[in-house]
Amino acid sequence: MSLFLDQFTTTLPGMRVRFGAGVRHKVGEEMDTLGLSRALILTTPQQADTGAEFAALLGPRAAGVFPKAAMHTPIAISEEATALALESGADCLLAIGGGSTTGLGKAIALRTDLPQIVIPTTYAGSEATAILGQTENGQKTTITTPKVRPEVILYDAELVRTLPVSMTVTSALNAMAHAAEGLYAQNRSPVSTLMAIEGLRAFHDALPRVLDTPDDLHARGETLYGAWLCGTVLGTVGMALHHKLCHTLGGSFDLPHAETHAIILPHAIAYNETAAARELAPINEIFGGIRPGQALHAFATSMKAPTALRDLGLREADLDRAVDLATRNPYWNPRSVTPTALRRLLQDALEGREP
Repeated sequence: MSLFLDQFTTTLPGMRVRFGAGVRHKVGEEMDTLGLSRALILTTPQQADTGAEFAALLGPRAAGVFPKAAMHTPIAISEEATALALESGADCLLAIGGGSTTGLGKAIALRTDLPQIVIPTTYAGSEATAILGQTENGQKTTITTPKVRPEVILYDAELVRTLPVSMTVTSALNAMAHAAEGLYAQNRSPVSTLMAIEGLRAFHDALPRVLDTPDDLHARGETLYGAWLCGTVLGTVGMALHHKLCHTLGGSFDLPHAETHAIILPHAIAYNETAAARELAPINEIFGGIRPGQALHAFATSMKAPTALRDLGLREADLDRAVDLATRNPYWNPRSVTPTALRRLLQDALEGREP
């Protein structure tokens, strides 16, 4: 059982985090606390109606709505949104959505230093980090700087209550990947490890309940709790092979972010488990089994997650290029990465084999 509570507030260095059903209605209160008066509201095209609802909630404090956030944070869209933020006289950003919208808010903050209030509607976890990934000319690059760390996060279980089950599962596995790689991170600490274990435990406990009863607010809140913990791990320690592969596949082949993470996770952990058996042991304890990669694959399969990159549109003809890109400027990894081994991993993930 995780340590989740239905409602709590905590303040981390430079960041205020609030949990609770209905807490989204406290945006104005948080703006007052920060001394802010005009918020540019950011969403994806699919969540434009939600952006309009928040504009109505804020009234004259809404500087406008920019509903064009896109997957992998294309620089061209970020530049357009930045221009609107400056033209509208906004003194803060209100990002409502998943990783795409959060990424757009960060990209604007990088260019303007505007404070950010984030209201997540998925389990991406990027809102808890000072990391920004941007895409230009088919290449995704990441930077880490305090300039892009949001000032306020409002986690409202009511906003994920209707998140489709398929998206719930892939978004959760995306978040879990942050914690799983955090367990063997080169710069891990006892605190980051505790947060990683607790985040994984929260998803293990709550995700099956969400699938059984999607509108269970306590279970939805617990999955958001898991996302925050896993995201905080992502923002605290370095990532390794899993994230390098997902950035390559997403940025260069335009594969959907969460689904790609869901498919690659068991394979990347299986690849690294021989070099980090002790560090990955908590995965066996939480999910059962004797091999962490297989344990995560079994959990993902039981949650009806996608298992094959082929189903996302990747072709076998793409694999050699993916290997080449992924081995350029490689991330630190507990096990050395060779093109041959990586090609085999991607072939398994392409076909949906058990790792």
